[in-house]
Amino acid sequence: MKIVTYNVNGIKARLPRLIEYLTEEQPDIVCLQELKTTDETFPEAEVRAAGYGGLWHGQKGFNGVAVLARGRDPVLRRHGLDGEPEDEQSRYLEVDVDGLVVGSIYLPNGNPRPGPKFDYKLRWMERLLAHARGLLDAEAPAVLAGDYNVIPHDDDSYSVAAMAEDALMQPESRAAYRRLLAQGWTDALRTRAPGGGVWTFWDYQAGAWARDAGFRIDHLLLSPSVADRLLGAGVDKAHRAREKASDHAPTWVRLR
Repeated sequence: MKIVTYNVNGIKARLPRLIEYLTEEQPDIVCLQELKTTDETFPEAEVRAAGYGGLWHGQKGFNGVAVLARGRDPVLRRHGLDGEPEDEQSRYLEVDVDGLVVGSIYLPNGNPRPGPKFDYKLRWMERLLAHARGLLDAEAPAVLAGDYNVIPHDDDSYSVAAMAEDALMQPESRAAYRRLLAQGWTDALRTRAPGGGVWTFWDYQAGAWARDAGFRIDHLLLSPSVADRLLGAGVDKAHRAREKASDHAPTWVRLR
């Protein structure tokens, strides 16, 4: 089973690349982020024509998450996280696919910092921590996949100096991510590249792709029973090189 997280950076703009990816790679489950479209305008027909059922939690022009499953329809568990009832940003969607709990995450960026956006990022991470703890307490086989907007280690970035002031690398962001792992979640890609140097994102600016000036912010966290089934993890980097591609590359795990 191949499970993918893929920040598409606008599903309408990247639809040809998404359908291309689904057709060529045929992953079993795909978590999408940054849809930038409403529920009503999600391209359901095109996704179904490619052989995928799906659920989505959209938002006009911003955010938005989805989960696609090859040959079947995911079952909704929840959208959004508890803790801030007034929060209307579409950043979390959780489904059941044949007994596997799958969460698609688009964690707040947090820039500029300091300020309200960084404060919101940290509050959102606390809410995620509480929910993730509940999944583990229930012993649910689970994958929490998405754009976490956290660079966990110095060797997960092409340049520590360039990112030093960014919200993605602040001690508070990293500490919250470490607390998530300390609950018992496994950072799948890190287990396969413990020395870092593997990127999932390359900015459109300053020739970042050509210089391979990227960093790792797309993560798949596995609950203990799922981590026991881990066969491999990687990044489908070649898809970032295609015309009008997202600035993220699809990032994946393969499970027994």
